[in-house]
Amino acid sequence: MWARFGTLDARISQWAVATWAKLRTKQGLTLSALALAILAFIVIDYATLPPPLPAYAHIRAAWHPSEAWLYDRNGALIDSARVDFTARRLGWTPLDQISPVTRDTIVGVEDKRFFSHGGVDWLALAGVARDKARGERARGASTLSMQVAGFLAPDLAAPGKRHVWDKLRQMRAAWSLESGWSKDQILEAYLNLAGFRGEAQGIGAAALGLFGKTPDALARDDAVLLAALLPDPQADPAAVARRACAVSHEAECARFAGEAASMLGPARSLALDPGLAPHLSDRLLTKPGLKVTTTLDRRIQTLAIVALKRQLQGLGGARARDGAAIVVDNATGDVLAYVGGIGGASTAASVDGANAYRQAGSTLKPFLYAQAIERGYLTPASILDDSPVQLDTASGLYVPQNYDRGFKGPVSARTALAGSLNVPAVRTLLLVGVDPFRDRLWDSGYRGLVEDGAYYGYSLALGSAEVTLLEQANAYRSLAQGGRWSPLRLTLDAPREAPRAVTTPQAAWLVADMMADPNARVATFGLDSALRLPFWAAVKTGTSKAMRDNWCIGFTQKYTVAVWVGNLEGDSMRAVSGASGAAPVWRDIMLALNATERGNPPSHPAGVEAKAISFANAIEQPRTEYFLTGTGQTRIAFAPPESRRPRITNPVSGSVYAIDPDIPPDRQRLSVDVSGAAIAHRLWLDKTDLGAADSTPQIIAAPGIHRLRLIDVAGHVVDQVLFTIR
Repeated sequence: MWARFGTLDARISQWAVATWAKLRTKQGLTLSALALAILAFIVIDYATLPPPLPAYAHIRAAWHPSEAWLYDRNGALIDSARVDFTARRLGWTPLDQISPVTRDTIVGVEDKRFFSHGGVDWLALAGVARDKARGERARGASTLSMQVAGFLAPDLAAPGKRHVWDKLRQMRAAWSLESGWSKDQILEAYLNLAGFRGEAQGIGAAALGLFGKTPDALARDDAVLLAALLPDPQADPAAVARRACAVSHEAECARFAGEAASMLGPARSLALDPGLAPHLSDRLLTKPGLKVTTTLDRRIQTLAIVALKRQLQGLGGARARDGAAIVVDNATGDVLAYVGGIGGASTAASVDGANAYRQAGSTLKPFLYAQAIERGYLTPASILDDSPVQLDTASGLYVPQNYDRGFKGPVSARTALAGSLNVPAVRTLLLVGVDPFRDRLWDSGYRGLVEDGAYYGYSLALGSAEVTLLEQANAYRSLAQGGRWSPLRLTLDAPREAPRAVTTPQAAWLVADMMADPNARVATFGLDSALRLPFWAAVKTGTSKAMRDNWCIGFTQKYTVAVWVGNLEGDSMRAVSGASGAAPVWRDIMLALNATERGNPPSHPAGVEAKAISFANAIEQPRTEYFLTGTGQTRIAFAPPESRRPRITNPVSGSVYAIDPDIPPDRQRLSVDVSGAAIAHRLWLDKTDLGAADSTPQIIAAPGIHRLRLIDVAGHVVDQVLFTIR
């Protein structure tokens, strides 16, 4: 019996051991499964871990538009410029500045349960699964929150990111976003970060570029078209129209075809970008998001553009293609209009004509005459000789000519300046000196004159130096301000600098009075030119060498207006002068500026006296003339020949003459001219006596270097010249 119990006990023991072994095996499997489950969870969690997303405040602070904006002095937008070319973005648009119909339409199309889900639309996901099970084309289930997460972390929405793991990462990123952002913040970010067409990013750029509107002005059809663009921003107009029709749920939606074509057309006008100062915006708008308030006045800027455009259209592109205009407030130095060009027939429309260096022509003469008057070398009534002159220079003879190739003989300095005569200006430069005049121009703000006087020579009197229109305007403004110069201001935050004296108030006033005298310019410009206005204005024109530049600069008590007309590529104009090219623009602007308020002539400063004068031999009509106190005269006469120093005027020293082999030698003679009191003087050519100096002898000389001397009765050499015959 015990044996029987022993056998039973052994069997029980075996069963217990086997059972324990079995239990031990099941527990191992359970623990292993648990470990594997934990490991799998860790792997899945790591694989679907989204990148950290920035806070809403950080996104707002880091937003930089691609544009910068230019405003006039009253806060009106006058231009904008693209500065950042990575994307086309405007300023961040707050949600309350987007029309409600646009918000509702885009939410209804892109994520209709946006305000009720927590970042993931499970019903939409179920619909996708159902459609795939049926073999139907599945619609996207990405919520606005998931798309914003993709905008903030581009890796989430990179091309090819369509796998389950990628979707899980986007879903987790959306949950993370929803936990830290409000629904309004997410929607606002979506509307600002979404790409709509081409480079246009955000509702602001889309509204302006596609409709010419601000986001708060978008209507229902606009919103429908924008919503239709979002799935495929580069779709063709027909595809956009079909989707817009589906979005709108309308039976009759043919109008969307025309609207889509208009919206996506290449010639879409940006109605909210006036484009009134493109050259100045290129100069001032250097950083994305910059908002610059200029000194410009939109009304004056517009009238200057209209005046210049009208004139260039009238001239035609075959005569002159480009122009620029500047208007300055004399008292403040604020630039009220800055027109660097108007495009039109221009072949260099991007070049800023207002800030480009061009040859000055006769526009520098007022500063030369002011310097001569200031030093006491001239008065407005002084007689200058407008007759042929030849000047010996290091590079050869310099023979200045007047614009009309004619000469007027003895003229007053007033007539010479107002009539823009060249030879009297060169004679005045001989009095002043080239280097002092060059220094005076530098002091007057002409910063292009970087060489010394010898570089420019006598041609500096006629404007051989290069200047900008902006420099011209400010230099003439200094005359209007009594000879005081200070920098111009282009922005309202630019500092004001104390003016410094460039010339005396008396000289500045006398020169302005000479330029404002319509009678003094009659001989050159006639009685009824574009320079004559129904109110006081001092004005000067200029035409550069080979008809490349026309200038007209002048001022009233309140404004200085400077106009340039020419071809920016440097080719000559055809049949255009300063009076017919730039002057009409100057006149139109001046008339518009002074339409309601016409200034009076400035009263002369202390140190200027008026005298009634007359001219000997009726050189000019009697008049009231102004002088520096103590220099006035009542009778003005041209100096008689006997009062001048005898000198040889032809040939000029340094001249080179060539014998023509086709003309008989005895027919090739060189005339000798002598001026001044040369009675009883004789001329000697080398060692040959040519006879009396007043007999106008003619020279026949062999090739070589020759010396011509003028000898007085005592045998002294009064004058001599060297010339060469080849």
